[in-house]
Amino acid sequence: MQIFSHNNFEIAFIDEPARGEPGEPILLIHGFASSARVNWVSPGWVKTLTEAGYRTIAFDNLGHGRSSKSYEPADYTPSRMADDAAALLDHLEIPRAHVFGYSMGARISAFLALRHPDRVATLIFGGLGYGMVDGVGDWDPIAAALAVDDPATVTHPRGRMFRNFADQTKSDRRALAACIETSRELLSEAEMARIAQPTLVAVGTKDDIGGSAEKLAALMPAGEAFDIEGRDHMLGVGDRTFKARALQFLKEHPIS
Repeated sequence: MQIFSHNNFEIAFIDEPARGEPGEPILLIHGFASSARVNWVSPGWVKTLTEAGYRTIAFDNLGHGRSSKSYEPADYTPSRMADDAAALLDHLEIPRAHVFGYSMGARISAFLALRHPDRVATLIFGGLGYGMVDGVGDWDPIAAALAVDDPATVTHPRGRMFRNFADQTKSDRRALAACIETSRELLSEAEMARIAQPTLVAVGTKDDIGGSAEKLAALMPAGEAFDIEGRDHMLGVGDRTFKARALQFLKEHPIS
């Protein structure tokens, strides 16, 4: 991975060229407790996108993977993390890119489109639908699950799921606890309606975290919904039908 600095933090990223001719850039933004490797390389997205002709950039969000860790919740607002993404585009001298975020990464992508609309050509939101607006349930048990020493004591299903995921990815749980305090900032329906870029919203039909893809897509003037059949929040990211629909969407909306 390569490294660049922003706001006195080091951000790790990969920049994979398209197979064959130079391709349009796509920026991938991973979810909570994940990393570029876990969210994008291992499920095959980087391979899929580069083989389809896209220059594929993915980075570790602050507090995740190989990027710097902060224990201050103020460093993890979606606005600040969206600015990290814009700074990476600046660093790579990319004026405009497709942007694809999963879960927390989808929220960051939405903030990026609102704060830096000229940098975003299209959007793909994976694993987060109307939860972008209403939050879909209580996330406090996740913060509590990250704080305990013994994971066997975690009884809340969602808390246990994310604690297990954090342990599997060997994450810094103290950094994640700070992140989850402020990264859940919601967007209003009016704010979502300001996102004018073509946007694909994809959520698993068994995902109890993301909320309705159709309801979120309907708020945006160029929103489209896609149901990832039979997939929950964790399994939706690598689904083959999702990959096929994403490639179709990108082909339908080239960077002008």
